[in-house]
Amino acid sequence: MPFLALHTAFTTPIEDPILKFLLIMSIVLCTPLLLNRLKIPYLLGLIIAGAIIGPHGLNLVLRDSSIILSGTAGMLYILFSAGLEMDMADFKRNSLRSIIFGLYTFIVPMTFGIIAGYHILGYSLLSSVLMAALFASQTLIAYPIISKLGITRDKAVTIAVGGTIIVDILALVTLTVVTGIATGNADETFWYRLAGSIVACAVVILGLFPLIGHWFFKRCSDNIGQYVFVLVILFLGAYLTQLVGLEPIVGAFLAGLAMNKLIPSTSPLMNRVEFVGNTLFVPFFLLSVGMLIDYHAIIQSWETILVGSVMILMVTAAKYIAAALAAKSFRLSRNQFNVLFGLSVAHVAGTLAVVMVGYNIVLGQADDGTPIRLLDEAVLNGTILMILVTCTISTFVTQRGAHQIALHGSSQERRPTQGEHVLIPVSHPGTIAEAVALGIAVTKQKHRSLYALNALDNQSASAKEIERAEKMLDTAAEASASAGIHMHRLLRYDVNIVNAIVSVVRERNITDLVLGMHTSDEHGSHFNTLGSPTVLGTTIPNVVAQTNITTYIYRTVQPLSTVKRHLVFVPRRAELEVGFETWVLRIRHLAHDTGAKLIFYASQQTIDYMRRKRRKADIADYIPHEEWTEELELIAKEATSNDCVWVVMSRRDRISYTASMHRLPAFIEEHLGRMNHILLYPMQAGTDIELLKRV
Repeated sequence: MPFLALHTAFTTPIEDPILKFLLIMSIVLCTPLLLNRLKIPYLLGLIIAGAIIGPHGLNLVLRDSSIILSGTAGMLYILFSAGLEMDMADFKRNSLRSIIFGLYTFIVPMTFGIIAGYHILGYSLLSSVLMAALFASQTLIAYPIISKLGITRDKAVTIAVGGTIIVDILALVTLTVVTGIATGNADETFWYRLAGSIVACAVVILGLFPLIGHWFFKRCSDNIGQYVFVLVILFLGAYLTQLVGLEPIVGAFLAGLAMNKLIPSTSPLMNRVEFVGNTLFVPFFLLSVGMLIDYHAIIQSWETILVGSVMILMVTAAKYIAAALAAKSFRLSRNQFNVLFGLSVAHVAGTLAVVMVGYNIVLGQADDGTPIRLLDEAVLNGTILMILVTCTISTFVTQRGAHQIALHGSSQERRPTQGEHVLIPVSHPGTIAEAVALGIAVTKQKHRSLYALNALDNQSASAKEIERAEKMLDTAAEASASAGIHMHRLLRYDVNIVNAIVSVVRERNITDLVLGMHTSDEHGSHFNTLGSPTVLGTTIPNVVAQTNITTYIYRTVQPLSTVKRHLVFVPRRAELEVGFETWVLRIRHLAHDTGAKLIFYASQQTIDYMRRKRRKADIADYIPHEEWTEELELIAKEATSNDCVWVVMSRRDRISYTASMHRLPAFIEEHLGRMNHILLYPMQAGTDIELLKRV
């Protein structure tokens, strides 16, 4: 009996869901290990593996509903990730370039497709136009390579992603029009219905989804709930575009753009999105693509080989020419051209949609009774062959170009520094997660070390206090780990917390210090998270006075990702301080990562200095002011709960210090307590006569 059960379990195709999932995950695990030595890209390896185990290979796994479901989710996930990871500032700056590239990579393949179908293969004009739409569409199958190498914000990638959406929309609109003409449904109202439904869908996704997301993330801090919400948004966007007659991939990308500002690239939620996608959804999609490849149909039919060869040559040449035109127009490097061509040459999602629709449209019957299709079986099988070849070209070319861009980018980084070491003292569970989020958001990932500190009395710490301290350190470590970053846990015994913080700052070469300002207890009273009963108490001022590093005193009301504007108040002569450029870079990095608007309130002299120092396109706005107390009073009346107010402070007797600064914490607490606010103490030097002479 056991032998019979074992024999039954291994019959092909495998029907046991446990064994099927085990086989697929084993392939996902082993493929990179086996192909790394052969220099074959991981993505291509999964496609080949899908062809081997699929119904046209060893027939181990059928391309059944479960594979199709997971594969479709993976296809949508890739486009969603592309929209989510896109640098919106770069996207806006390169929007015209994306449109131009989209037109290049649509017009050239359309021209080549009509020539190939009508003049070379002898198809009707309508069939040739549909084949041309098949040529024009493209899939970002190699995007995971770009994401893994960390060059998603390169200009070539931004242009390629934006152009892909443009060309896919145009190709799918062409499909809709051809289908309407072939089926006789292209009446007088056809164009109005099509245009209206597309515009309405885009408005709903890009206009309504961000509002829903902002509302949800402000009220839900549960990790699982947030991720499930992201999946709901992804598939809802895909379904809405499907309802209006476009492919779901367009909706998935638009949903990613809608969530872009709400899910920063360094956030724990983004880490979960990438982890689940790269582990499950994307591999299933690649395996499902491989399962489509039918070697027997390709080998046994000369017509399929002829049609497939013509399609491969023409589409590769067309995409190459389009990428070359774009590279010439936008002065891209050779490696950027490779990335642009590699990302645009692959044909999977939109291509399959076009060919399946064309294959299923029957125009009539031949004399022998066989159906006359808009796109015949030779085109269907030739498309599968084209998918295999173009995916192979895409992965090799993209990997080569992206690898060189990543190497060149690392060699061009600024000179080596001691790195960024962020210390986060923890003493109240309610503020830990947001303090960690701020520490992550203001620093660069490649140069970052995080430390969580809890200090106990070295004479009288009880076992209960030690256990509580360990739990808070675990909470901080979990918050950091959920963003894919290691947190160093420091449990220190000292005479007081000020001495513990100051000692750690010196011992660990800390560059940034994040201190929780206060919160509200269950009775509504306020207390300092480091144990003091007043707004700043005695602990924070003593820490600030005894250290000279960039220090953030943070009062959190809502998650950083839901903040829409960062309002930064800068004192006069702040640009003369040694740490000025450091804290400005930190705030710019945070605003850039979260997509929030950045507004500096500063003197005209300071604004002129900031603009001269900013080499790249500036995303910030500047409002001149001389007396910031008056500006703060106005902001207190006009600001909303979605703003975060930054007040740049100064240590006593330093260049930018003013006598009114000691009153600011109480003023801010009274007037701006309903919104996030941060008191920022920059790294400073002592009074410098030479600097004062420049004022």
